[in-house]
Amino acid sequence: MALLRSLSAQRTAISLVYGKSNGSVAVAACRSFQRGRRSGSEAAAPVAASAVVARGGDGAGGVRYLHSGDRPMQASTVVQPELVATSESVKRTTQQRSPPPAGSPAGSPQRDPLDVSFNDPIAAFKSKTTWELMRAYLVYMICSSEKLVEHNMTLMKWSKQVLGQRLFTALMKATFYGHFVAGEDQIKIIPTLERLRSFGVKPILDYSVEEDISQEEAEKREVESSVSSAIDNKDNKEEDSMPQYHVDKSFADRRYKVSSARTYFYLNEATCERNMEIFIKCLEAVSVDDQKVPRAVATGATFGTGITAIKLTALGRPQLLLQLSEVIMRTRKYMEAMVGGEGNVLTHHKTIKDLEKYYASLGDNKNVKDFLKNVTSDKEGILHLFPWSGIVDEDSQLSDTFRVPDPQTGQMRRLISQIPPKEEEMFRNMIRRLNTIVKAAADLDVRIMVDAEQTYFQPAISRITLEMMRKYNKDKAIVFNTYQCYLREAFREVNTDMEQAKRQNFYFGAKLVRGAYMDQERARAQALGYPDPVNPTFEATTAMYHKTLSECLRRIKLMKDSSEDARKIGIMVASHNEDTVRFAIQQMKEIGISPEDKVICFGQLLGMCDYITFPLGQAGYSAYKYIPYGPVEEVLPYLSRRAQENKGVLKKIKKEKRLLMSEIRRRLIRGQWFYKPKGNYVPI
Repeated sequence: MALLRSLSAQRTAISLVYGKSNGSVAVAACRSFQRGRRSGSEAAAPVAASAVVARGGDGAGGVRYLHSGDRPMQASTVVQPELVATSESVKRTTQQRSPPPAGSPAGSPQRDPLDVSFNDPIAAFKSKTTWELMRAYLVYMICSSEKLVEHNMTLMKWSKQVLGQRLFTALMKATFYGHFVAGEDQIKIIPTLERLRSFGVKPILDYSVEEDISQEEAEKREVESSVSSAIDNKDNKEEDSMPQYHVDKSFADRRYKVSSARTYFYLNEATCERNMEIFIKCLEAVSVDDQKVPRAVATGATFGTGITAIKLTALGRPQLLLQLSEVIMRTRKYMEAMVGGEGNVLTHHKTIKDLEKYYASLGDNKNVKDFLKNVTSDKEGILHLFPWSGIVDEDSQLSDTFRVPDPQTGQMRRLISQIPPKEEEMFRNMIRRLNTIVKAAADLDVRIMVDAEQTYFQPAISRITLEMMRKYNKDKAIVFNTYQCYLREAFREVNTDMEQAKRQNFYFGAKLVRGAYMDQERARAQALGYPDPVNPTFEATTAMYHKTLSECLRRIKLMKDSSEDARKIGIMVASHNEDTVRFAIQQMKEIGISPEDKVICFGQLLGMCDYITFPLGQAGYSAYKYIPYGPVEEVLPYLSRRAQENKGVLKKIKKEKRLLMSEIRRRLIRGQWFYKPKGNYVPI
């Protein structure tokens, strides 16, 4: 109770230390940095082909990432604040820091030793004011109450009615919003991004505004946007239709049994255009933050690059992803029949000559000859039956692309239902939007993280993302895909995609997460009668994560040993699980991969697991925070999810609460009530 009674006094006192940002100056600075960025006068240093923070949580469910922004602070205060702490603990920590390399210039960035037990409260929270620590403790206390969390959305709406808009906004900024969200727009989040960077942590931006629509409205939109207008044509119905890749009204509200992943429901093409513009604004905001690093400090150092997270379901009609996912899975079945076993053609190393033998019984068939001319191959074997690059070609037609010869008759068989011209145009619009976003990212030297979604969308999402990698990841990784390790096929999917990147000579970027849709996936598989795609236990998911990560590191090691560019594979270890983070660090040490190789990075949500993220960044590892932002009232659905998510990881909260209380107590005893964070760290 003493802690709670001190909250108001602490907040008032801290307001004397941190003034409000000058909005006009911030806007002018933002525009100035953008002009410099685009003209090339302040180009950022190249970075590793790795990045991306994830949704993968400690448990089987997933998490998203965020960081606390109390109130906007003056840029000068954030970049060069004063360090006030003088306790013996701080002195000991300072004495233990690794000395700068011989000959390094004065003022070179500091590096701290890493406590892999993640039990050092000073290292965890030196980037926070005392008020921010108290706010975090209060938020975690509330998240520990099951009843409060269960009805959190109702309570927030009720509070707004009772308090009015102004007081409600102030309450949110003093609690959940202030802890989990960086600010209201791309200008107001800049102080938070600056402070993160000064403590060795980089941003992944996400504009977290969500529609608060009813279940009925969500179901209506999903059903209408997931069924082709050609569905009534009996000639277009497939006898071997795969139920997994068709909408089912019982699961049309994709928020069902999902607490951690953001959901977009298709309304119209104009909404998708607005989403594209929002993603580009995120890219610009990250780009501005990269440019605000003082060049004097950056001398001789390579800075990491910010990331923006996107979802393909925000950019187009979901029916098109369903159809493309189904045709990809049909292609796999066709290939399995051809090679005589499970697995893709890369696994079996079949050549074009093997394919010719497969069709030999058809004789001199023109359809087969024309088909074989378009098979994409390399020196080792067949890569694809189809020119998959046509997916990201705005001029290609899906209906004409996915056709194969029937092995019995030689007649061309369509693997995808006939798509009406209007829907073909919608698909091309979705690809155009994605191309626009990725091209903007490449121009701004910012990375794109394509989030994973439900398994009935994922084959299409992964294939489109991989083709974007092939198109844009020629000199460095711009595009990253996300792999959910609670899926039984995760290891095979990652391994196959890395092999394709190797054969086609492009940079491969992957974010490894546990996953966000487990309960929904299991319920849907049982209801629709297809195999459960999820690993049976949490331990099996952990084993899958570690096995997949080990294979990625093994390939990186092989490239490094053969003097190839090891950065052609970049991995984001996106996890709030301490054991997984420790496993990654240990594996890096054992096979000789250092943080400076810039091929492995780590990421967590803003406002969660600071005791993992900040010690990593301060020790010289590449560390990211997933940074949501948006107007207070419009991010309430996001805040509701964060509360639900924290309720599900009480063990993790218990440790963070203990560390928070330890640091609060230490500061109060030492008289550091007005502690001002100062960082001199340089992100890897």
